[in-house]
Amino acid sequence: MNTKKTSKLHVKTGDTVVVITGKDKGKIGKINKAFPAKGRVIVEGVALVKRHQKARTQQQESTIITKEAAIDASNVMIICPSCKKATRVGHKIVKVGDSNKNVRVCKKCGAQIDN
Repeated sequence: MNTKKTSKLHVKTGDTVVVITGKDKGKIGKINKAFPAKGRVIVEGVALVKRHQKARTQQQESTIITKEAAIDASNVMIICPSCKKATRVGHKIVKVGDSNKNVRVCKKCGAQIDN
């Protein structure tokens, strides 16, 4: 029996984040992809690794490809769009029409992060 535990992340694809630890500490980038089951994210321009690609045919050349590797989601902090500071994420229930919606809010200024 495969019991895969899914966890929620404090960041989503498209969020602007700052790296708070590791070799790329202080770099700012946008999240290209998130892996909630693994707790990892891929941030553009961060954790660059080189991969050697072997030629498959004689006409094709062998190349070295530089791409982003996944880093742990706990190593990034979201940047608030209104106060432009790295912040923790809080949750707030907002009434939209007849239903309630759970939105993310900035812990520093209280502004909504989600639209």
